[in-house]
Amino acid sequence: MDQKRIQAIQEQVRQEVAVANFQDLLQRINTKCFAKCITKPGPRLDGSEEVCLSRCTERYIEAWNVVSSTLKRRMEREGPI
Repeated sequence: MDQKRIQAIQEQVRQEVAVANFQDLLQRINTKCFAKCITKPGPRLDGSEEVCLSRCTERYIEAWNVVSSTLKRRMEREGPI
């Protein structure tokens, strides 16, 4: 297998892992934030539920970004695991 083909496969795998990680993040946000913010499910969200969901989602995404950037820097410094 030539080098270009290997690099293409590696990039495809990276993209698939990124998609899977993002789907996992969305699932966690949905599960955790819904359980935390929606105490009485109904036909629509009230104002406090909307604010809670927004803040909860923002916190998860901020945490995800911190972990991702830290892992990226570590891998650049130490190489892949």
